[in-house]
Amino acid sequence: MSGVDFCDLAVPGVQGLQPYQPGKPIAELQREYGVTDVVKLASNENPLGISPLAGEAVKAALAEAHRYPDGNGYYLKQALADHHGMEPGRITLGNGSNDILDLVARVFLGPGRKGVFSQHAFAIYALATQTVGGEGVTVPALPADHPEQPFGHDLEAMAAAVDGDTRVVFVANPNNPTGNWCDRASVEAFLERVPVDVAVVMDEAYIEYANMDGFPDTTAYLDAYPNLIVTRTFSKAYGLAGLRVGYALSTPAVADLLNRVRHPFNANSLAQSAATAALGDRSFIQRSVNLNEAERPRVAAALDDLGYRCLPSAGNFVCVDVGDAAAVNEALLRRGVIVRPLGGYGLPQCLRISIGTAAENDRLLAALGEIAAQRGAS
Repeated sequence: MSGVDFCDLAVPGVQGLQPYQPGKPIAELQREYGVTDVVKLASNENPLGISPLAGEAVKAALAEAHRYPDGNGYYLKQALADHHGMEPGRITLGNGSNDILDLVARVFLGPGRKGVFSQHAFAIYALATQTVGGEGVTVPALPADHPEQPFGHDLEAMAAAVDGDTRVVFVANPNNPTGNWCDRASVEAFLERVPVDVAVVMDEAYIEYANMDGFPDTTAYLDAYPNLIVTRTFSKAYGLAGLRVGYALSTPAVADLLNRVRHPFNANSLAQSAATAALGDRSFIQRSVNLNEAERPRVAAALDDLGYRCLPSAGNFVCVDVGDAAAVNEALLRRGVIVRPLGGYGLPQCLRISIGTAAENDRLLAALGEIAAQRGAS
């Protein structure tokens, strides 16, 4: 087998993939730059940490960590069913909501089938589509000078892009990494236009933070649209990013299909216990949302004062145009601040900045102030 290029042996969809690049870990920055005091605002994590109730649940679950988890997630599904007011048969558990997106692609996409998504949308939509040999159709986003949602999803154009080969349309609401959102009227009109034999995935990973008037909770549309799949996660507002647990809500028939390809035990026992407890910790969620609602506009206003343009955001982060994002990112790293450059999303001028605690945000703003002052002096 000498001389064999194993890349040529991979299936075509995988050969052309570029791996997903997560935010830089704190330890990596410390190794590379010798920085000891690091603030990470790159991955949209909850700056308040884990729910206290979830933490206690994890400790209790450790005693049974040598056992396989409940493959059906009975107690977590029951808690989610109560939370959403629907039967457990509508719920599919995932190793984070990314896992759910992959399951959707494996069930509905493949060679000769198309997945539709917006420009500047979450990278996993394209990766999941291409991995199974499907054709990804990227619909141009709304223009940069759009008065309300610059770089946002153009739902009318996305609906128009659906053809006889389309099997899935992915919509992120709010969108990562831009923070844009689609209002209730536009989502309802979109759902009406998409044919019933095309699955519509509404990715609502950040919905807990989206408290503006007119923002749709599309779980309310599940009965009216049997092609609708709503994905949620415990990685953001619930503070469980490291435990990896998400879920989908759909018709029981769709849930049955997703469960046919779901890996056994994809939601581990610690994650299930933590998520079940976190779902009931309403005070923690409220504190998390309150922090974001206080700090996000403060950070955005301060960035604007520094001469950086912030996009409107409904998430726990802001997307900001800083001009030469690569240079600004490098300068931030040398000051011990990790953010997310968006060149891979077709936005080389932008950084995505997670909203941290007040102290973390002050650290960010001070660093950006120094960088802006140096830029002005040069």
